[in-house]
Amino acid sequence: MSDTHTQNVKKSRDVILGRIGTLKPKIAIILGSGLGGLAERVENAVTIPYVDLPGFPVLTIAGHAGILIAGKLSGVDTLVFKGRKHFYETHDTAPLKTMIRVIKAMGVETLFLSNAAGSLRPHIKVGEMMMITDHINCMGFNPLVGPNDDAFGSRFPPMTEAWDHELRQKLKETAQKKGIPLHKGVYIAFRGPSFETPAEIRMAQGMGGDAIGMSSVPECLIARHCDLKIVGCSCITNMGAGLSDEKISHEHTLENAAHAAVNFEKLVMEALPILS
Repeated sequence: MSDTHTQNVKKSRDVILGRIGTLKPKIAIILGSGLGGLAERVENAVTIPYVDLPGFPVLTIAGHAGILIAGKLSGVDTLVFKGRKHFYETHDTAPLKTMIRVIKAMGVETLFLSNAAGSLRPHIKVGEMMMITDHINCMGFNPLVGPNDDAFGSRFPPMTEAWDHELRQKLKETAQKKGIPLHKGVYIAFRGPSFETPAEIRMAQGMGGDAIGMSSVPECLIARHCDLKIVGCSCITNMGAGLSDEKISHEHTLENAAHAAVNFEKLVMEALPILS
């Protein structure tokens, strides 16, 4: 990785640290499509547009604002990233690497990833949530390809524990205690931007996927490379193509994400004190 990338990580870290005062966040959250409402719950919020952070992604997709909000959620110092850059928009992995590595450089230990996803299983219904236990990368690329920067992580990062078992147990226990429905399963990522064909959905089912989407896996790979712990969930916004009569669209995704967001926000608010 170039010296420019390393400099962007340091500069962006310094900008954030210079604006958030005495906050010392140990957990960060990346919000998926239509899930930005959680950011409005941040107390004493400090808002930093991505455009103020050198090397950060420039966002173009509806439902992704491109804003970092720092403050307290459930009394916990937290960084909330409202929006992500998808790899159906770009071939450039550097901005996402900058974003994730800044999180690590700030002393954060845990990254909570969220996304809007399609269900591959009849029992996981629209409007419900699925805790991610593992993932399958069908995006056709890995953001860690290219020269390795040893300052951030090793050349061959293991993915055996990509989604942290201990954190998953805590998330599950929180959901059970508060009566929040939470499925568990494997998230499979395609690059997009087209939605999958019914044949691809059947293939994904056969491979062991339980929910399907176009994000989160690149973030997980970069984060595990720099030794961040990962936990997260999918908010189900549609059934996979061919599994229902619904017409799938991005607008449809955002509309149904708003329904799932109610329990998502409740789960995150309840779980943060034990995840951080």
